[in-house]
Amino acid sequence: MSDGVEAAAAADDAPPLMLREGLPAVIESADDLGLAVERVTTGHGPVAVDAERASGYRYSQRAYLIQLRRAGSGTLLIDPAAFGPVPNQSMLSVAQAAGDAEWVIHAASQDLTCLAEVGITPRRIFDTELAGRLLNLPRVGLAVLVEQLMGYSMRKEHSAVDWSRRPLKESWLVYAALDVELLLELRDVLEQRLREADKWEWAEQEFAALVGAFPMPPRAEPWRRTSGIHRVRGRRGLAVVRAVWEERDRIARDRDISSSRILRDDAIVGLALAGRISRSAMLELPAFSHGRGRRFVREFHAAATTALDLPEAALPTVGALHDGPPPARSWASRFPVEAARLARCRAAVVELAATLDVPQENLLAPDVVRQLAWRPPTPPDTDSVAAALAASGARPWQVAHTAERLTRELADLPSGSY
Repeated sequence: MSDGVEAAAAADDAPPLMLREGLPAVIESADDLGLAVERVTTGHGPVAVDAERASGYRYSQRAYLIQLRRAGSGTLLIDPAAFGPVPNQSMLSVAQAAGDAEWVIHAASQDLTCLAEVGITPRRIFDTELAGRLLNLPRVGLAVLVEQLMGYSMRKEHSAVDWSRRPLKESWLVYAALDVELLLELRDVLEQRLREADKWEWAEQEFAALVGAFPMPPRAEPWRRTSGIHRVRGRRGLAVVRAVWEERDRIARDRDISSSRILRDDAIVGLALAGRISRSAMLELPAFSHGRGRRFVREFHAAATTALDLPEAALPTVGALHDGPPPARSWASRFPVEAARLARCRAAVVELAATLDVPQENLLAPDVVRQLAWRPPTPPDTDSVAAALAASGARPWQVAHTAERLTRELADLPSGSY
């Protein structure tokens, strides 16, 4: 979980959340896992689940601890690292034990990938964070929801620890177990509120879309997301960013170390801006004068030099390759007609979201709005706009609430805007 900042605002007079059944032992043997599977099988109702990763420490996003809780089963803490490479049959057996039960997860988009990596792929979910967003609650971190809706305070001081370390500290395990202690009860409170607000059908569609979105396909040209890359001018400079980023990624993956601990993004950009320099001059740069930057200076220098010597045809394009619209920040100067459409569509979504009491990004994802404004149906009508929204990933409830209004906004533009 990553809501430590929100937790700091919890009321001082709220009693602390405690483990009702004490801290369970960590499951790290085949025999204990077999007993855990039996407990999950004999339990009933939804299954609360959470996972702890070592983000910022490890390259992989694998789960290093999985917490489960189910009525009749109690809380289970499972160490997937104890059962070998992933995916493995041991973790798969845990998922199979729950059958078609709903899995209750807070911020499911953060955990579904690492759960799938160890063999846990729920068929139905209830995302308590997403439910809070649909209810337009001001803050939706787990600790805040538990404090506001359940009346207990939760401390989140271990949210950023290295969960790949062994042995796991008892205080860490208590923190982890508390993440699922009230998750099932919180789910029921949120469902009741969603039904009272006539948003339950919206939530069901959103939860189903989340399950269907994982595993996500790999991102095209991930090196273009290097922080500060906008400072690099020219295709050859971008080639250096690409080559050094890919070399860093290889090193990080081979050693299972977070990429940022191998070399920071600003060091990659700095190397691209420096142009052709010798290895000794490279060692004078702060990022390469000590630590892992210095340790791998040979590899990074070779990558940068190779990129600088590439023929023109092998250099990357200045702009990223887009299947859809380019970044909206360039529209006003380069695509004024499309920028006008986007402004009208965005304003309409903001107004509709306020009326429906839902965040605008949950009413319609910004990328969906951009795609519609970039290439709308011609001429626009409600059916064609609805079809375009659905093709971009909008759920039926979103299409129903936005298609007609967006059609009017597009149709009211001056002649020649298509």
